[in-house]
Amino acid sequence: MPAAITLHTLTGAAIVPHLEVIAALRIAVFRDWPYLYDGDVGYEREYLRAYADCPRSVVVLAVDGERVVGASTGLPLAEDGAAFQAPFQARGMDVARVFYCGESVLLPAYRGRGIGHAFFDAREAHARALGGFDWTAFAAVDRDPDDPRRPVGHRGNEAFWAKRGYVRQPGMTMHLHWNEVGTGEIGHALTFWLRPLEAA
Repeated sequence: MPAAITLHTLTGAAIVPHLEVIAALRIAVFRDWPYLYDGDVGYEREYLRAYADCPRSVVVLAVDGERVVGASTGLPLAEDGAAFQAPFQARGMDVARVFYCGESVLLPAYRGRGIGHAFFDAREAHARALGGFDWTAFAAVDRDPDDPRRPVGHRGNEAFWAKRGYVRQPGMTMHLHWNEVGTGEIGHALTFWLRPLEAA
């Protein structure tokens, strides 16, 4: 990771002073493919409040000077919403043993510098330090590879995730609604990726 970039790991209530900047980052980054999210500040505040209210949550900020250029979230799956837990319960997995890596958002100019790996390292280390977790997991939106809105030359993160040891789990899918750019509120399928969390 570049020396100019510093990471700050925050938990629980320490996240509160940064909610606005994290919300703004999420709205900016997720507006692009593949999420095409037409962001809403009110929704973002409510969504991120779950992390601020959870003492075992983690938010990792990437900071360039005094500017926050990226953020990555995580919390125990048992403390997330029912929609996130349902695919695990359907498979007979104990949600208390899963740490959910929420989302990572990073401004385009800072990509390809190892910050994404650092985000995963920090969240997985946090889960190990908490103890009691057998798995880390995240969900990625499913898109048709032939969708005409897919940018020419777009490279997804699948190879990056696989190198980190995450495996996509067909059938472990949840459905969330959000406002899509140019479309309005519609449902989206997101499939989970899992990785065993080895001991420290």
